[in-house]
Amino acid sequence: MRSVNIAELKNSLSAYLRLVRGGEELVIRDRSRAIARIVPIEAAGDEEEEERELVAAGLLRLGAGPIEDSFWDLPAPRVSGESVQKALEEDRDAW
Repeated sequence: MRSVNIAELKNSLSAYLRLVRGGEELVIRDRSRAIARIVPIEAAGDEEEEERELVAAGLLRLGAGPIEDSFWDLPAPRVSGESVQKALEEDRDAW
């Protein structure tokens, strides 16, 4: 397990994320005090658990099967750029 200070992590984020993708854990330090840990996500298992949690919270609805080919023949919805921008801004403000 590697340890890295915040400034170094910011300066070399891509390199450290490559290490995490490779299975290594990182301890993040703020002025030499451990404050967080970045760990790789296990394949399939964790993603399925997260999906179940989202469904249980009402934030995700699972599909009922493959999309029929006729779906792609339907007209695309018309949404104004202003509506899209407003929705994005509201979503960003919520975080």
